[in-house]
Amino acid sequence: MHGGDLISEVLKAQGTQQIFCLSGGHVAPIFVGCKNRNIRVVDVRNEATAVFAADATARLSGEPGVAVVTAGPGLTNTITAVKNAQMAQSPVIIIGGATATALKGRGALQDIDQMALMRPHVKWAKTIKKVKDLAPSFEKAFFIAQNGITGPVFLECPIDLLYEEKLVRELYGTKSIAGKSLTSRMINWYLQRHVKKLFAGVDWHAKPKKQPVSTMQPTTAKIRKASQKLTTTKKPVLLIGSQAMVQAGQAERIAEAVKQLGIPVFLSGMARGLLGQKSSLHIRHKRRMALREADLVILAGVPCDFRLDYGQHIRKSSYFISANRSRKDLTKNRRPDLGVHCDAGDFLIGLAKQKISSSAWLDWREHLQQRDHVREQEITQQSAMQSARVNPLLLFREIENHLTQNSIIVADGGDFVGTASYILRPRGPLTWLDPGAFGTLGVGAGFGLGSKLHKPDSLVWLIYGDGSVGYSLAEFDTFVRHKIPVIAVVGNDACWSQIAREQVEMLGDDVGTALARSDYHKVVEGFGAKGFLLDNAKDISTILKQAQDVAQSGTPVLINVHLAKSDFRKGSISV
Repeated sequence: MHGGDLISEVLKAQGTQQIFCLSGGHVAPIFVGCKNRNIRVVDVRNEATAVFAADATARLSGEPGVAVVTAGPGLTNTITAVKNAQMAQSPVIIIGGATATALKGRGALQDIDQMALMRPHVKWAKTIKKVKDLAPSFEKAFFIAQNGITGPVFLECPIDLLYEEKLVRELYGTKSIAGKSLTSRMINWYLQRHVKKLFAGVDWHAKPKKQPVSTMQPTTAKIRKASQKLTTTKKPVLLIGSQAMVQAGQAERIAEAVKQLGIPVFLSGMARGLLGQKSSLHIRHKRRMALREADLVILAGVPCDFRLDYGQHIRKSSYFISANRSRKDLTKNRRPDLGVHCDAGDFLIGLAKQKISSSAWLDWREHLQQRDHVREQEITQQSAMQSARVNPLLLFREIENHLTQNSIIVADGGDFVGTASYILRPRGPLTWLDPGAFGTLGVGAGFGLGSKLHKPDSLVWLIYGDGSVGYSLAEFDTFVRHKIPVIAVVGNDACWSQIAREQVEMLGDDVGTALARSDYHKVVEGFGAKGFLLDNAKDISTILKQAQDVAQSGTPVLINVHLAKSDFRKGSISV
């Protein structure tokens, strides 16, 4: 056995179904160990994709996803994805290779200070120094990642901890050091002693244990106080964010709780789709206006960051309740009247058990629903506007009509994805994935991989801008090799539109924002996928149907949509 076997035993005990990785000699024993234990090894073309895929797995399953990358540049390539997971509070295990323990700091291949690089972006980071510490360190990593404020952790695994002892001795050259000089004998003695220490005390037959997950229940007193306030309110509003969905297995219970409460609700991030496609409680438009009018606001797993204008969207006279796992996020930018340090999903479930009557809110709900309906009519009218190319609003209305009950939507882009969020209606809980507060581009392929592997019967739609698709287009090679059929829709307007629209108006110049109407559909065919060009609105429905048929037959698809220019989201840029 070797260190890779010890690690893969821990992964198996935690229920890990697959690891995402990119080839590297520093970490190869982990790949072999996982394969021998029927843990799928999904190798990608960019290390960031591996972390994004692990992130998606974590979000959908509620259990840590695993990414394995080699030392040096293999690890540095992950930083954006790791930071995105940290800000999204996703429990991800990042395993990084490293140079041999006796060679650190001596100029070995890809030897850098990886701990200094990773510590600021993870909950916990550790360099493992002995083989016997591999299994306990990995068990601790899984515990830390999924308890409290969930988030990524990093484990640095030097190469000489992963291979068999015989090979490690050969690595150090202990058998080839010749000569009778005192220096030669001392070096030989030191290296033999070093290897002996590395492998001392290893229990190769230890049985790792599944790590427990503790709950963060709200106190009864806090629940009662929130309940009392709700009984006196006339215009309550509930905002639910991604953090409320950390306990993925609780999604259906949370949905039922929200329905029972009867409070008009806005959903964001991973909470999109929580109430299904047609819930009368779910208000989709004019959130800022609703917050200005509300007399009570509940944030469930939502911080007062830029998305709420740092708390300014909530009027000062409203009674403000916030439930959050993070004490910092609980009071960020604006202190709530009632702060509940707990899991936001459990807070909603507990509040619903109070059986609060929502009859006093009927007129308020109807008011918000009517405003929602007016906005929907406006979007319908705008989608009917004729143009030489494809109207993005019309495109998304057609995609909405083609979404199946088992569809998952992955959002990777700026203006195009922003438009999609106004129109597409996720069909159920945990069927919408976007990067989160970091606003990261490039998540598409990794999120698509993680989604399809976790829910193989789902139809995964990757909504790409033509800017964001450039980050992960090569992963169509991964989709083809691993037989992962997704449908990618690229909104191609030859521009970084969300930036250009404001830049040109403010600065009078589009420098740095222009792209070409590239043949993305032809690129993916080079990888063995199927590509479609959609440049005429009359062909939308036909091509969408053909794409679904191809994906369902097992082949990944990309639709390259030549978009007409649109000012639908003018003024929406956030900083």
